[in-house]
Amino acid sequence: MNIPKYLLGDNTDHPDAIFVIHTDFPRFIIDLATDEVEWLEEFDNHDQKELETEAENYIREATQFYDREVARYEND
Repeated sequence: MNIPKYLLGDNTDHPDAIFVIHTDFPRFIIDLATDEVEWLEEFDNHDQKELETEAENYIREATQFYDREVARYEND
């Protein structure tokens, strides 16, 4: 199965949340409504340093993905 790098998530228990799931390493879920990030990986010291430098890029990509998906829905 070919899983996309980003997925949108929805849950009726969290009606105000906007979840984007990043499926590549490092896997995470971000709630764009609050900017809270839940990392789904265990990190060693080397990974932690890389994560600190790349986290902003991952979050920016997740936001761009969401904006692109919403624009596609609005244009249909």
